[in-house]
Amino acid sequence: MNRYPNALPHHGLNRQPNPLPTGLPDRLWPRGLPRGLPNGLPRLAGGIVQRLLLCIALAMLPWAAHAFTLDDLQQQLRATPIVRGHFVQQKFLRSLPQPLTSRGDFTLANGRGLLWLLRSPIAQDLRISADGIARRGPDGAWQALPQHTGAGRENRLFLSVLAGDTSGLRENFDLTLTGDANAWQLMLLPRSVLLRQIFENIQINGGKLVDRIELREVQGDRSVLQMTDAVAADALTPEEQRAFGL
Repeated sequence: MNRYPNALPHHGLNRQPNPLPTGLPDRLWPRGLPRGLPNGLPRLAGGIVQRLLLCIALAMLPWAAHAFTLDDLQQQLRATPIVRGHFVQQKFLRSLPQPLTSRGDFTLANGRGLLWLLRSPIAQDLRISADGIARRGPDGAWQALPQHTGAGRENRLFLSVLAGDTSGLRENFDLTLTGDANAWQLMLLPRSVLLRQIFENIQINGGKLVDRIELREVQGDRSVLQMTDAVAADALTPEEQRAFGL
């Protein structure tokens, strides 16, 4: 008669567990853990390894998301020496029910500047460079425009953005870059008191090149510039060379 009715049978204590397949290859099996494990432990060990690998993968995601830096963006935009395309510029004013829309063509030449050729609603050719902004007259001569005009300030900003001059933008804005090389967004928040009186923020979107620029002004107006059909080129046309004074 068993004096301890609640105890386990003696023969059960001496029985060896049957080895079971672990379900894991040797390279993933934890070192020091025997292969012959009671039922359930191989599955548990495999789950632990899988969770560990998942945690490592998740921990790497933020690094991958932030791998595209401002320096990368600047190099990417400067990699193409010449870019030509069309633009549509819309000015949304609080006092008008419909935006003011202008269309035209542009040529961006690295190290030279930007040709901004307005085609509608009026014809006007602008040249924007590090020296300032000039307008082509009826006789074909270029005349410098005052540097304090609002249009000139915006156009110089467009030049910095299109040319990938993030170092120049850093002088006047706090920059926040999100996305990757194929689809990125750059948010600019003005730093100086003067710019904070004019701009609420500037949002730039693009991929290989800049696609869209939106300027939001403090008083509620905003400007949206969209570049379309942009193509890269290796050399300026003779007309473009004359426009840049080459």
